[in-house]
Amino acid sequence: MTEAVGLLGGGVIGGGWAARFVLNGVDVRLYDPDPDAARKVDEMLENARRALGRLTYAPLPAPGELTFVSTPEEAAAGAGFIQENAPERLDLKRKLLAAASKVAPPEVVIASSTSGLLPSQLQEGMEHPERLTVGHPFNPVYLLPLVELCGGARTAPETIDRAAALYRSVGMHPLVVRREVDGFIADRLLEALWREALWLVHDEIATVSEIDDAIRYGPGLRWSGMGTFLLYRIAGGEAGMRHFMAQFGPALQWPWSKLTDVPELTDELLERLEQQSDAQAAGRSVRELERLRDDCLVAVLQALRANGVGAGETVAEYERTLVERAPSPARDAFRWETRVLPEWVDYNGHATESSYLLMTSHATDGLLSSLGIDADYLRAGGSYFTVETHICHLGEAKAGDRLHVTTQVLGADEKRIHIFVRIARDHTLLATAEQMLLHVDTKAGRAAPASPEVLTRVHEIVEAHASQPWPERAGRRIALRSGAPT
Repeated sequence: MTEAVGLLGGGVIGGGWAARFVLNGVDVRLYDPDPDAARKVDEMLENARRALGRLTYAPLPAPGELTFVSTPEEAAAGAGFIQENAPERLDLKRKLLAAASKVAPPEVVIASSTSGLLPSQLQEGMEHPERLTVGHPFNPVYLLPLVELCGGARTAPETIDRAAALYRSVGMHPLVVRREVDGFIADRLLEALWREALWLVHDEIATVSEIDDAIRYGPGLRWSGMGTFLLYRIAGGEAGMRHFMAQFGPALQWPWSKLTDVPELTDELLERLEQQSDAQAAGRSVRELERLRDDCLVAVLQALRANGVGAGETVAEYERTLVERAPSPARDAFRWETRVLPEWVDYNGHATESSYLLMTSHATDGLLSSLGIDADYLRAGGSYFTVETHICHLGEAKAGDRLHVTTQVLGADEKRIHIFVRIARDHTLLATAEQMLLHVDTKAGRAAPASPEVLTRVHEIVEAHASQPWPERAGRRIALRSGAPT
C-alpha cells in the first residue's frame, strides 16, 4: 500500500476517496479550490467512520493524516498515487492531470474518477501518459467496493495492475473494462434505467417515489446478490439461458421503452422532479439521507458477506487483510477498547447480549491475529472456530459508554484454546465470556492440529498468562440449586 495519496478535487467523490484512504491508514493531500471543502470533507469523513464502525469489527489501522493544500502540484508532490476527481469537464480534468504529471515521478500512477470520459482524451497534455488509467468509483466511495479500471491508447498494462493492487488494499473490487467505451460498464446500464425513469415521470405514469419503490421492493433486492444475467439464468429454469431467451427474447423487439430518446428537460419537468423529490426526502437533510443510505448499505453488505456472494466476498477479503495487517498485541496484555453504539442498545436502554458476543468476537480476532492466523493461513484452510461460549452479565452498559475488553488465555493443546474475556467500564466489570476455540481444517471440514508455527505462539502466550490469577467465574455452569428462589 502506498504511504500517501494525492487527491485532485474534494467533492462528493473526492471526499469519499479521502475517507476510503484515510480510514485505511493512508495519508492524503487534497486539493480543492472550494473554500468550504474542508468542512464538507470532514463531514463525509465522520459519516464514513460511522459506517465502517458498523460494517466490520476487524481492527482498522490508525487513520492516515488528511492535509488540505492550495495547488494540484502540492497534492501531487510526494504522493505515491494520484486520484483526480474534478467535475466532468474535459478541459478542467486535462489541466489538473497535466499539472500533476509535471510534478509526480514517472512511476506514480495517476487515476481519474471520470464517470464517462475516454482515458485517451484525458491523456492529452500529460507527461508520461502511460501511467494514466480511469479509476471510476461509485458513491459512497468509502462503502461501495466497485471501481472500474479503463486504460487509454497509451496506458501501460502495468499501470492497470498497480492501480488494481492499490484499490484491493483498501477493500475495493477492481473491474477492468476490456476496451475503451464511453460510460464504461455500470454507468451505461444506469443511464438506460435513468433515461426510462425520466420518461415515466415526464409522461406522468409514475412519481419519483413510485419508481424508486419499483426498484427497492423488487429487482434491486435481487441485483445486490446476483446481478442481471445469473438471475435470468435462474428464470430459465432447468433449461437455462437459452430457454429464457427463447421465451422472453422476442419481447425485446416490442416498443416498451424509449431508451434511444431523451425527454426534453423543460421547466415543467424539472419542477415536477424537484417537488416530488423534496416530498420524498420529507424534510431530511442530505447528511441524514446519507446516513440512512449508509446504514442500509452496511446491512446489505453484511448479509452478502454471510452468504459469500458479490460485494460480500470483497468485504470478507478486506477483513482478512485488516486482520493480517493489524499489529500483534502484547503477549501478556490483550486489550481492545470500544464504544457502545446506539444500535447495540435494547428497549431497556442496555447493551444487548449480541453486542457482548460481538465484543468478545473482536477480542478473539485480536488473539488469533497475534497467533499468526492471517489471510494466507485462512486461505490455506486453517482457522479456529468457537465451539462453546458462556457469558455472565454483571452490570449494564449504555449507549456511548467507553468499554475495554481484555483476553486471558487459560490453557491450550494442539487443537483447542481456552480463553476468558472481561468487558469493563473504567474499573467496573460488566460481563465475562468464557470460550473454547477449536482449530479446524476448513477444506476437510474437521478438527485438526494447528500448524507448528501457530502452536509455538500459542504456548508462548499460555506461559505468559500462567502468572495471572485464575478468573473467579471460569468453569462455572448453569444449574438450578436447591433452595434457590423460584
